[in-house]
Amino acid sequence: MAKFSESIDRTWTLFLDRDGVINEKLDGDYVKQISEFKFINGSKEAIRKMNEIFGITVVVTNQQGIGKELMTEDDLKVIHHYMLSELALEGAKIDKVYHCPDLAEKNSICRKPNTGMAEEARKDFPAIDFKSSIMVGDSISDMQMGKRVGMITVYIHPDEELPKEADYVCKSLFELAEVLAQSLESGI
Repeated sequence: MAKFSESIDRTWTLFLDRDGVINEKLDGDYVKQISEFKFINGSKEAIRKMNEIFGITVVVTNQQGIGKELMTEDDLKVIHHYMLSELALEGAKIDKVYHCPDLAEKNSICRKPNTGMAEEARKDFPAIDFKSSIMVGDSISDMQMGKRVGMITVYIHPDEELPKEADYVCKSLFELAEVLAQSLESGI
């Protein structure tokens, strides 16, 4: 379990990956419709708790299922509308969702580990300071993107293995929310 030493407050921004962090990842496949989108247990509550800590919460997600023509931009909009609506029912919010539809081999600026989505978020929300931001993801590319712009990185992994690209590791988004809440309560 991670232990945070940073003084996190409402001036901070939370960057979240989607698949494997908020919703269950489909091994070898993509979430292409609402029926395939399943929230990870505790993720809605975790986002609600972290909304009380962070001033801005955004999602940055690679969605190459669009580039592979397995789904459309409109399919993704429907999925994200559903995700945001379900979060709102729990009193949780995501300020904006950014996605990159490009195939990995294109090495597009928007595709993590590149920094395009983070830069786009900062254009939309000028208050974002990457040094006062946390990137939470379940892949090394999430950690690499965060590191490239100077964010603190949190790796979501069930075995709590800390890769060199990550600053912290937690088993789930819910565990991260608990750790952050405890850190704030204890004044760390």
